[in-house]
Amino acid sequence: MNTELVLWVSLAIGLLFGICGQLSGFCFYRGLTERWSGRSGYKLQGFALALAVALAGTQLVAGNGLVNLSQSLYLNPTFSWLLVPVGGLMFGAGMTLANGCGARALVLLGQGNLRSLVVLLCLGIAAYMTLTGLLAPLRMSIAPLSSLTLPAATLADGLPKTILIIVIVAALFVFALRRRQDGQRLNDLLAGAFVGLLIVAAWLSTGWLGDDPFEPLPISSLSFVAPIGETIQYAMISTGMSPRFTIMIVVGVLVGSLLSALLRRRWKLEGFESPHQMLRSIAGGTLMGVGGVLALGCTIGQGLSGLSTLSISSLLAVVGIVIGSRLCWTRKTA
Repeated sequence: MNTELVLWVSLAIGLLFGICGQLSGFCFYRGLTERWSGRSGYKLQGFALALAVALAGTQLVAGNGLVNLSQSLYLNPTFSWLLVPVGGLMFGAGMTLANGCGARALVLLGQGNLRSLVVLLCLGIAAYMTLTGLLAPLRMSIAPLSSLTLPAATLADGLPKTILIIVIVAALFVFALRRRQDGQRLNDLLAGAFVGLLIVAAWLSTGWLGDDPFEPLPISSLSFVAPIGETIQYAMISTGMSPRFTIMIVVGVLVGSLLSALLRRRWKLEGFESPHQMLRSIAGGTLMGVGGVLALGCTIGQGLSGLSTLSISSLLAVVGIVIGSRLCWTRKTA
């Protein structure tokens, strides 16, 4: 019963994320490029507010014993000091080539952008090639050679951790609420706050609703690399698989964006303008798929879900994503 409830809740979370993304254009990459190009806008501030809400909410539910974050992927104290940042660099470069991350591609596909379909197919296939396919032996041979085990993957509970959380959340709020020249300030900030709440809701879905000793579920929140590949796999062999939290999230985002676009009369088929543009989308999706697996997540998975746990490896991955995106963006606009 708990499993079925989690699936329905995860579908609802995905629907809400898709609707929010379609209404607001919530996107970390767009926020970065607004800053780098000197354009006005609040996309990056919206993302900062999402992180502030996600961090405060996640730590609050964990502190009250509703979710055991130590069981999440992000708080594994052993990780590859090589693959995580290199994966981040690859994901960031791919995100720039594809003009957005996997979550954004799902939202765009829902409103009729066929370029995003190519990005998502390449991302999902490349992710599973890296997880369990042709590239998996290489990944698994490099990982032990570059393995690093920290005394702890995050700070121990106590006053220093509480103070750090308050300082980080306060700094993010100050940055988010700073006025710029123009842009959809209220729209972007509300979207950011809403996405942050969805991160918390996803943790509660798997860590609280799904807390069943007879049918244990992996504790996770929103992420869009391996789940996209898993959804493609499920579409092909559904009789041999069961629906999962991650698959329902992906389906929900796509359907939510589609419904929002149709209701707002914003659904429109769009394709490639040139073979070169298609090649960039293929390369971008492939880099995001491989890089996202190596980095253990994407701009949502590591940038919001991972950082909401105060994971050290998540910080390393996000720094890699930003640097990779910046380097590729500089070359792209040169």
